[in-house]
Amino acid sequence: MFETIKRAVKTPEIRKKLIYTLILIVIFRMGCFITIPGVNVLTLNEIMSEQSNGIASTINLISGGAFSRFSIFAMSISPYITASIIIQLLTFVIPSLERLTKEGGEEGKKKINNYTKFATLILAAIEAFGIYAAYKNTGIFINTSWITCLVVVISLVAGTALLTWLGDQITSKGVGNGISMLIFIGIVTRLPAMVTSLFDLTFPEEVGRVLSIKGFVISLAVIIGAIVLVAGVIWIYEAERRIPVQYAKKVVGRKMYGGQNTHIPLKLAMAGVMPIIFAMSFMTFPAMIISFFNNNTESLNGILKHIYYISVATNSTTPNIIYSIINAIIYLLLIVGFTFFYTMMVVNPVEMANNIKKQGGFIPGIRAGKPTADYISSALSKITWFGSFFLAAIAILPILIQFTGLNIQFGGTAILIVVSVALETIKQLESQLAMRHYKGFLE
Repeated sequence: MFETIKRAVKTPEIRKKLIYTLILIVIFRMGCFITIPGVNVLTLNEIMSEQSNGIASTINLISGGAFSRFSIFAMSISPYITASIIIQLLTFVIPSLERLTKEGGEEGKKKINNYTKFATLILAAIEAFGIYAAYKNTGIFINTSWITCLVVVISLVAGTALLTWLGDQITSKGVGNGISMLIFIGIVTRLPAMVTSLFDLTFPEEVGRVLSIKGFVISLAVIIGAIVLVAGVIWIYEAERRIPVQYAKKVVGRKMYGGQNTHIPLKLAMAGVMPIIFAMSFMTFPAMIISFFNNNTESLNGILKHIYYISVATNSTTPNIIYSIINAIIYLLLIVGFTFFYTMMVVNPVEMANNIKKQGGFIPGIRAGKPTADYISSALSKITWFGSFFLAAIAILPILIQFTGLNIQFGGTAILIVVSVALETIKQLESQLAMRHYKGFLE
């Protein structure tokens, strides 16, 4: 990895992309500190300190602390993620969108992307108005006139639109994976706070910064657990099932072609990090909507109370075992479901089987055509089950850790996102280095 980064920095073209990406990241971080006009900062600090847990902490984790500052990037790119989910689900329902996805080519992708951005603006406006309504009576705003409401909504929507644009620029002109990179940066910026909390646990301020044996053991266990977790995530993302493929020999003129043996690599985590991000957005969405329209969540009754506390079970300092179990089950099912959904979108067994047949290839012991497609589909399904449950098990670790009394915001889901995005970025750099090498050879 370090060798790849070293080579990338030494390569002029890729170095420009890295600098460009770094500039956009700096813009993102600067925007996280720009508070929306009309906000009383002193009251804001008091309110956000009281909401250090629950849905606010989850949004704050993704946005890199922007939500606690009520900045223009407070909503992060959650509206874009929600819009992407909606548009992709609609492709299975609306035939015209399905045709654009399968047959539209690059032009179809551009249209789908435009639809997603348009839906993002609509969802961002709704969410921004919900945030204003939720905090209208808390004293955060200097006044609560319709002009303030308009300024808040426009500022938040503009911030989300700018983040979406930054993500697109990182993808097209930077190192790639723009949207995932922004989430990655937002989570990584919370790492110093995690290190500080471990230091306070090891050397408590209450006893004059003297070493606490109990705190030291817990901190050491957390560090070792994090290392093991990172190693497990790397293993699952790098593991693959190789399906052997043989190509028949054919004679064209006086030359013989084909006859080589190769394989189809099927990754255990074919869908990457997106199922985790989608599942996280789905889990926080109910609590977000409820908190927007009911500022005092402690007064909730009936089914709304249960929905809210199930949604925020992973971020509560006083966890309820029933809510936590239900939260873990729903989270696991969402991750598994989105993993299968994304994998089937990325890999089409029928298309792969047809391509193998057209090129004169076959899987040993499997007939060409539909049997080949069924075989690939079966193999893909088995490894996806394993990979999705592995990722889900890591993602729900914070639900189990919270019962130890240790408040760790940088949990399994955050590590999954950080490690997977880092691996994808390194692969992007390696592919760009390889392309430059071949171009130089041809020239």
